[in-house]
Amino acid sequence: MVQNKRSGGLMGALRRMVGSTAERDDEDLRRLAEAHGARPVGDCVDRERVSLLGTIRSVAIAPPDQAPRLEAEFEDGSGRVTLIFMGRRSITGIKAGSVLRVEGRLSCHRGQRKIFNPRYELTHVPGID
Repeated sequence: MVQNKRSGGLMGALRRMVGSTAERDDEDLRRLAEAHGARPVGDCVDRERVSLLGTIRSVAIAPPDQAPRLEAEFEDGSGRVTLIFMGRRSITGIKAGSVLRVEGRLSCHRGQRKIFNPRYELTHVPGID
């Protein structure tokens, strides 16, 4: 019997039924990104220009004694990227749970993926429907 790799057949259905919520969320994010033509974070390499779609997991700002900087942990179900907005302490709509499309040059340093000052488009902001 030939199984469809996309659906995973019986084993895939079983995995989806007993898998954790986080695993299902990751799979949903991967499918959403793929449907919008975005690259999976996990497939991206250093210095590559990328277009990604995913969710903000957390946001942090630089301490007051440092140069203004907003950092957002972005995830698409295949990996994570830190989005760094230099010169900003806040950006309306950039908060945990927001879904956005970002574009920029990926930088990998010590196993950490980062994009400095990415272009972004908010596609969903929690609490605003």
